[in-house]
Amino acid sequence: MSPTALVLGVGPGLGMSIAHRFGREGYDVVLLSRRGGRHADYVKALAAAGVQARAFAVDVRDRERLLSTLDEIGPVDVVYYGPGATDLNDVPGEITTTTSEDARAAMNWLYPAVDVVQHVLPGVVERGGGLLFAGGLSAVRPMPVLGALALSSAALRNYAVTLNAALAEKGVYAGTLTIGGVVERGDIHQTVKSMPERFGSLAGHTLDPDDVAETAWRMFVKRDRAEEVFSTL
Repeated sequence: MSPTALVLGVGPGLGMSIAHRFGREGYDVVLLSRRGGRHADYVKALAAAGVQARAFAVDVRDRERLLSTLDEIGPVDVVYYGPGATDLNDVPGEITTTTSEDARAAMNWLYPAVDVVQHVLPGVVERGGGLLFAGGLSAVRPMPVLGALALSSAALRNYAVTLNAALAEKGVYAGTLTIGGVVERGDIHQTVKSMPERFGSLAGHTLDPDDVAETAWRMFVKRDRAEEVFSTL
């Protein structure tokens, strides 16, 4: 029976690169994201590469639906958690105007990660698997313009590296990909590229998702570090 990799927040950029990278190693892949209309193309692309995949349309912030879907999926070996806001118009105000309400809303991207881990962890421990998370550069570098998102990024990063410290002796890996740049082929990349008058040139500010996914795979296999920072800034 093939091991299973669960990719949460899958999109055309990093999420699909993660799916392909683990798929090449013999993993079956389960895709989960809000936009179910794109799933058929994702599954087809993976099948063309010889990867068996299933897909589920779920907003991870819908806790009841998330947990019931995880029950339906069943045991997994590896989890990649990468959901987040993809609409640049939803970015909150900068840090000096951040309210406690803004902070609570931003943390809604953290709480599902905790729910997922608690749900899958017994099986992941049994299989000696891993937990991978993707977050923003504001977790480690002051970026006032991102406001409350910096708080949730820092919290997710801390959760990942602390999990790694707690689980290493149980044979489970946890790590975080700290992203500082626009991931090529992703939704934000498409938006920014289409509006140069607003966002400026992308030259020198993009990241190849295949390269990031390759690093994620090596982190999982080698288990020699809990974080890798990717920055074009």
